[in-house]
Amino acid sequence: MILSVFTFIIVLSVLVLVHELGHFIVARKNGIWVEEFGIGYPPRIWGKQVGETLYSINLLPLGGFVRLHGEQTEDGVTKPDRAFINKSKKARFAVLSAGVIMNFLLAVVCFAIFYSFSGVPKETDKVIISGVVTDAPADNAGIKPSDVILSVDGVLINTLDEFSSLIGESKGREIVLEVLDSDGEKRSVKMVPRVDVPKDEGPLGVLITQTEIYFPPVWQRPFIGVYYGFKDAFFWGKQVFVGLYTMMSGLVRGSVPEDIAGPVGIYAMTSEIAKVGILPLINFLGIFSVNLAVVNFLPIPALDGGRFLFIVLEKLLGRKILPKAEAAIHGAGMALLLLLMLVITFVEVKRLIIAGSLQGFLESTLK
Repeated sequence: MILSVFTFIIVLSVLVLVHELGHFIVARKNGIWVEEFGIGYPPRIWGKQVGETLYSINLLPLGGFVRLHGEQTEDGVTKPDRAFINKSKKARFAVLSAGVIMNFLLAVVCFAIFYSFSGVPKETDKVIISGVVTDAPADNAGIKPSDVILSVDGVLINTLDEFSSLIGESKGREIVLEVLDSDGEKRSVKMVPRVDVPKDEGPLGVLITQTEIYFPPVWQRPFIGVYYGFKDAFFWGKQVFVGLYTMMSGLVRGSVPEDIAGPVGIYAMTSEIAKVGILPLINFLGIFSVNLAVVNFLPIPALDGGRFLFIVLEKLLGRKILPKAEAAIHGAGMALLLLLMLVITFVEVKRLIIAGSLQGFLESTLK
């Protein structure tokens, strides 16, 4: 599916380019010579020298890169005062942190756009139907998403627990639900909660919530969107940290958690979410951007966080770590990260083979 591949490339490219743009802007602000700002990865297709920086478009469309003068070692440095490696700890820290900050801000913007156009969640004292399973008792009785449950057999309902408890006690016998539909009309509906309940479904086959979507006045939406944007960015940041801890714990025990996603999983998620619409895709881009920010902040060699760690060590030791030694450690870190990515990809492909869906996955990708 060409559109799915194109969408995946666009999402990944936006994430990486925003990250690298952060490095680019702050490096120039600190007097560091940015030798090249590249879109995609080499081999180079096109390049144009503008001032002291080469702007290039490259063959592999998976993000971009910034090449700083003297980024890791003094080898080939022709302008010592413009080399990254010779700048102050404060300047180097600012350049490294800029990518993470830009990804975090991108997430805030994505979430703000999502909430500005799709509304914001608001807690209520109503029990609302948010989904109905096809051919379940509720579906057969005509219950629709957005219906509000007022009572069960005359008993007023105010909480999710009250509803679940009453339905659980009524399995196998006819009950009467009084509901309020989206047009504001009340109606009574009869149905029989199932005794034998399918997995991951309830006796009636409904999803319920006490959260409704609120659309504030248009002039308020950007401000409310930004508020929820920051709120969601911090929420997902915390979730990523928890997920990484779970993943690392599993790897230490010699197992790869089943819910971990590598390139194959991320492609599949992007493809499915893109089918739903542009707003869910923007929301996913925000979540993905938070992931990239948090992962890059980890103190692992080759990542921005690993480079932060060397600046901290430099401060504690009172001297610089040998540039060639640091470069070698970052190289080893990159090799380990690539190995981890290969392992995750192998596990994902193996999972697809076991599920019998690899052929379908490849066919849909190549269409």
